[in-house]
Amino acid sequence: MALLAHSASSGPTRRVERATLGNGLRLVLSPDRHALVAAVAVVYGVGTRTEPEGRSGFAHLFEHLMFQGSVSLRKAAYTRHVERSGGTFRGSTHLDFTLYGEVAPANALHRMLYLESDRMHGLRLTEANLANQVSVVEEEIRATVLSRPYGGLPWPRLPSLMFETFPNTHDGRGSFADLERATLAEAAGFFDRYYAAGNAVLCVCGDFEPDRALRAIERCFGDIPPRPAPAPADLGEPERAGERRACYRDPVAPLPALAWGWRVPDPIGDLAGFLPYLLVAGLLAGTDGSRLVRRLVFEDRTATSVTGRVGFLADPFTVRDPSALVFQARLPAGADAWRILDAVGEEIERLAAVGPEPAELDGVAARLIVEQLDRTDSVLGRAERLAVFELQRGDPFLLGELPRLLGSVSAGDVREAAARLTPDRRSGIEVVPRAERR
Repeated sequence: MALLAHSASSGPTRRVERATLGNGLRLVLSPDRHALVAAVAVVYGVGTRTEPEGRSGFAHLFEHLMFQGSVSLRKAAYTRHVERSGGTFRGSTHLDFTLYGEVAPANALHRMLYLESDRMHGLRLTEANLANQVSVVEEEIRATVLSRPYGGLPWPRLPSLMFETFPNTHDGRGSFADLERATLAEAAGFFDRYYAAGNAVLCVCGDFEPDRALRAIERCFGDIPPRPAPAPADLGEPERAGERRACYRDPVAPLPALAWGWRVPDPIGDLAGFLPYLLVAGLLAGTDGSRLVRRLVFEDRTATSVTGRVGFLADPFTVRDPSALVFQARLPAGADAWRILDAVGEEIERLAAVGPEPAELDGVAARLIVEQLDRTDSVLGRAERLAVFELQRGDPFLLGELPRLLGSVSAGDVREAAARLTPDRRSGIEVVPRAERR
């Protein structure tokens, strides 16, 4: 199957080539002949915010099913082939995409491409595999959420307060009832709808020759039948006014806690408006010397820790709108959780009125830039991020532009962003620990 498009650019960092197969599969290639290893990342445009109502947790469940056998490979064969090649692999489900990746010595690249193409051709779905993986996912929920203190904070409890629609408010980990109702027919339909070549991006990074890699990709993926890519999930949320507060009892939390946040501009459609909030998060709660940590932990002693970030999960640049600026605070026993928001408001008002000191702003920007560079320090990390940027933005070259863009956010930009963090746009959720009664 011939390429529909092929373009290349050196970009601000490493060479990046883009191509599209006739079945709609988008390709991103970034060679680095000094890497000695090669990485393959495949990203599909389906995540927890895509799954249908009544089937919460299906995206995550399906990630597990992708390792249970495919057209030509039996259960556990994928794992065996990667490990015998000297490689490692991983898969992860996110709000708006699901990711699969491998890294191995460069001479195993064709094997990795074959493994991913076999899964994209089709899965070996059985009742036994489905039941087994439902049990695995349920046990994972028990271990990481139900028996873990503060396991639902801030996601998915805070979004369920901030937003209204099912995609943005439901528990993407999945309810046990929804998971146990999953059928083989639904799994097959989910694969046909969301695991189409036209709904995926394949990225290869590391030690390889691009023309040879393209030929190998065409051999492995070119005969996958084209299927129409589904329309992106409708995640639209109207802006609203009025503060929202809620609380819930966590039976395994030893002490009270509080999470609060504000909606931020569209990280894809309004990148310039979005970036200042990353600086705001760092200035307020990025390090032990940041403003809210100094005020709440060291001066007022109304909190034992404070953290802040943009986004509910992982990387702030790999999520569609809506997203949020989110803070969490762990509190001493008997603390008035809501009282600390008065001090938070004072610090935000001060930041909006005066702005950050030049050295303070430069320090936060430098830390953010280092964090972004660290995310792509590994060959697989770079492949994954390039694939997501192509999937969501059609712009893998943004990866090399982020350090410059973060460094260009001004004190005025920060002041304007902070001025929009008003109480009437805020949502907060309190954790009542096991020892307290309300």
